[in-house]
Amino acid sequence: MENLKILNSKEKKQILDRVKKHFGIKGLDLDYAFFRNNENKVFLLNKDVKKVEFDKLRINSLGVYFGAFDNNFRLSIEGAQMIGNKATKNIIEIEDPKAWLEGNNIKTEGENGLKIVKSGKDCLGTGQLKDGVLINYIPKERRTK
Repeated sequence: MENLKILNSKEKKQILDRVKKHFGIKGLDLDYAFFRNNENKVFLLNKDVKKVEFDKLRINSLGVYFGAFDNNFRLSIEGAQMIGNKATKNIIEIEDPKAWLEGNNIKTEGENGLKIVKSGKDCLGTGQLKDGVLINYIPKERRTK
């Protein structure tokens, strides 16, 4: 297990710029400390935590899981919920969330790429739209039965 790395303001800005550009967000100020682990997962935590000397601790995750670097930066369910109401593009609306929450892929129209999945006002996470199929990224342990 490796230590979490506190991201500096430049690294934090790169992540936020990527998210803003991809989802069409004008103002996005996440006033948190950003951490990245050895699996390239990004976590958010209250900024006051920077005072703790994390380089001496062996911690793999801390705070809210915001997203991970895949080919792009893929938001977690909580990450999508944090920014979903500000997003203006790359959003897929589904009428009945039951199939999605069970972990199923969904057939839908649209341009290929990473999408925030919504049902009404609820953000359900992110999916990858590829050739008319929205690929579900909900982890098995979080799916409904």
